Amino acid sequence: MEILHSKIIGEGKPLVILHGFLGMSDNWKTLGNQYAQNGFQVHLADQRNHGRSFHSEKFDYEVMSQDVLRYLDQHQIEKTSIIGHSMGGKTAMQIATEQPQRVEKLLVADISPKYYPPHHQPIINALVQLDFDHISSRKEADESLAQHLSEVGIRQFLLKNLYWVEAGQLGLRFNLDILKDKMDEIGENISSTATFDGPTLFLRGDRSEYILPDDFPGIHRHFPNADIQTVEKAGHWLHAENPRQFFEKSLHFLNS
Repeated sequence: MEILHSKIIGEGKPLVILHGFLGMSDNWKTLGNQYAQNGFQVHLADQRNHGRSFHSEKFDYEVMSQDVLRYLDQHQIEKTSIIGHSMGGKTAMQIATEQPQRVEKLLVADISPKYYPPHHQPIINALVQLDFDHISSRKEADESLAQHLSEVGIRQFLLKNLYWVEAGQLGLRFNLDILKDKMDEIGENISSTATFDGPTLFLRGDRSEYILPDDFPGIHRHFPNADIQTVEKAGHWLHAENPRQFFEKSLHFLNS
């Protein structure tokens, strides 16, 4: 059985952080260091088909939650707090509702338990156009993406996945072939009967439409003890757009 790749920082209470779709553990390095400085042993994990973790044709929240539970067993962690952003938030919800005894506290960043229609197609289309037979620098990759994606922040986020496969050959760390075929899975809702009554915090960006007031009843139905708070001046990537407020709110919750 393959185990998720991770970077472990610090010592103390275990805290697992799960990135979003097309992201990687490195996206959380700065915040991870801050949690580590505040008494946590931080596990920055790459989910399957992302970062440096293994590639697999199986890709849904059931297998992704099992990956994390297997990882916890491997590291002899009986109970942990979990932060999950977007897709990682759905994985975290799945773990908490299926194995509540393993989760100390659950923090979900800018995603709700509901179904989301596929909406990443423009990004996938732009990535598919990257021709690494002719692209030999980050600048050239950015220029290719810019023909399809005008938003600089999204391009920078995607280009974090760029790496040298071998001398002179660039590639992307995530498994694009599988992810483009499994986009329906990313938006899946959690089971209608799933509940977790442990301490839960949902953080939403004030400029994001991923968690709307209409979603609050559904959140509380699945997570009766959930607190829902808003991070100001932030969209969907709230931990990157307002890291200071995200850190303050999350640390207060983790320590409360």
